[in-house]
Amino acid sequence: MESKIKVGIMGAAGYTGGELIRLLLNHPKTEITFASSRSQNGKEISSIHTDLIGETNLTFTNKFSPEIDALFLCLPHKESKIWLQNNAVNKTTKIIDLGNDFRIDGTFKNGNFTYGLSEINKEAIEKSNYIANPGCFATAIQLALLPLAKAKILKTVYTTGITGSTGAGIQLQDTTHFTWRANNISAYKTLQHQHVAEICKTLNDLNEEKVNLEFVPWRGDFTRGIFTSSTIQTKMNLQEIQSLYEDFYRNNPFVFLSKTNIDLKQVVNTNKCLLFIEKDENHVVVHSVIDNLLKGASGQAIQNMNLMFGWEATLGLKLKASAF
Repeated sequence: MESKIKVGIMGAAGYTGGELIRLLLNHPKTEITFASSRSQNGKEISSIHTDLIGETNLTFTNKFSPEIDALFLCLPHKESKIWLQNNAVNKTTKIIDLGNDFRIDGTFKNGNFTYGLSEINKEAIEKSNYIANPGCFATAIQLALLPLAKAKILKTVYTTGITGSTGAGIQLQDTTHFTWRANNISAYKTLQHQHVAEICKTLNDLNEEKVNLEFVPWRGDFTRGIFTSSTIQTKMNLQEIQSLYEDFYRNNPFVFLSKTNIDLKQVVNTNKCLLFIEKDENHVVVHSVIDNLLKGASGQAIQNMNLMFGWEATLGLKLKASAF
């Protein structure tokens, strides 16, 4: 039997931790050594992530074991860097951080973190031991705009995006209660969302000119998924723009350009990103949909792990959408 790599998860009780456990349990080349949680120490994983009943007998621990090949950090934002400073991780252990600590500045004592957007950084990810997993809105918006940035035609982009309640994390807040979310939407962090900086960093590098991103995010009346719409001005015709996208994503296993309008249910529970382009006179709108917990977090982290270990990017990620 082919040997499996040993994997550990810090912060395993949250939504992204639960999705990671589900994916790793079904991955043909991984074995979970530990799933750590300060709040759920000693409890069975399936008592918290109840979709895993019958899938695992593992329990949560509050300890870290360094004898692993890969480590996923699912800690609250700004805690990964502190945790790494206080814990001795083997230099041979590959680390994937799902927080935002290393997305802008990847500096780390054992070697820099690589930004984990494989659609532009695939070769760098394959050679790296440390990956900063992109944010969920950042993933959806960047995938919608990368071909235009490569064509160097971006100047000002107006983007709106709506996300499900799981994007706010597992801890209850006023805006994640059912009584608030049901039959309700609202804008939040208007023009000030924390993902704008990482989006612009990527786009500026490709575009070779500063991109001005005006982003208004929305909270939606659903649990999973992100739908964004980005508007730019250009005199290119629709066929030329579509050709840019088809060429850019031709050999990509998870990003697809649709010829018809897209909706959220096509991607929920998958690692896919679907794009759809519309044009009216000189205005182009690129729509993008992803599952915020998979392509926007844990699925993308598994994709990056696959590349780091020299496996097919799709390994363990051929998932069925919840289409109905």
